[in-house]
Amino acid sequence: MFKGSYVALVTPMFEDGSIDFESLRSLVEFHISSGTHGIVSVGTTGESATLPFEEHILVIKKTIEYAAGRIKIIAGSGANSTSEAIELSQEIAKSKIDGFLSVVPYYNKPQQRGMIAHFEAIADSTPLPVLLYNVPGRTVADMQSSTVAELAKHDRIVGIKDATGDLRRFTETKSLVPDDFVILSGDDVTGCEFLCLGGDGVISVTANVVPKQMAKMTEAAAKGDLALAREIDKEISALHDLLFIEPNPVMPKWALYKMKMMKNAFLRLPMVQAELNNKNAIEQALQALKIIS
Repeated sequence: MFKGSYVALVTPMFEDGSIDFESLRSLVEFHISSGTHGIVSVGTTGESATLPFEEHILVIKKTIEYAAGRIKIIAGSGANSTSEAIELSQEIAKSKIDGFLSVVPYYNKPQQRGMIAHFEAIADSTPLPVLLYNVPGRTVADMQSSTVAELAKHDRIVGIKDATGDLRRFTETKSLVPDDFVILSGDDVTGCEFLCLGGDGVISVTANVVPKQMAKMTEAAAKGDLALAREIDKEISALHDLLFIEPNPVMPKWALYKMKMMKNAFLRLPMVQAELNNKNAIEQALQALKIIS
């Protein structure tokens, strides 16, 4: 259902924090023409934490409008409040969305039983497929493989974005869930090996910058050409680290600005632009890859 390279898309903004919809349209076209298999709209890379309810929904609706059915769109609809996540998912479901990405509740540190109740309530509230999202480095709470296995019994919980960066976690989860349960990497550094072990794809930050390479890497792995997948990954491996030398999405936005894919690299407070030395580092990497001159 959701396989291949999905980009965790940034949300372009002006200096006052308002949304730059013209640049958003350009990014959607960029990914369609580059072979990206799907877009995650307003996930954590899309600065979901600082977009209020109405704006969150508007960005997703505009992304759907610009895509015009040419690429799959998954909506970030997670929250640390179950009722808020349900309300957001139900409102987004009125649009032509393909599914939801719902993050483990942050700050609350729910028990595993609490996570099960949270995600089952969300899945019960919508007819659309739901992908779980485990990113303990951001949320503090860590969803265990046994919890994923329990949630996989729900008809509408179809997969997970695993951003633990722990390949042992992948193999453990894989052994506990049905064969058709989708497991996607949310960690670009280990993403290629994740695919080589049998992962179904990636939800990638690096794909913002090199979408063609990420799509080809996932396609190569799916065909069993692991040597090619690893060769592609080696070429772009510097980006996996450099795009995270400041909190995401600071560096991806700067890279896209330098690539002339966005008018600027502004973020919404409390996020601010990168330090000069980090800007220089990502620019040098882009030059080495011949992405910019």
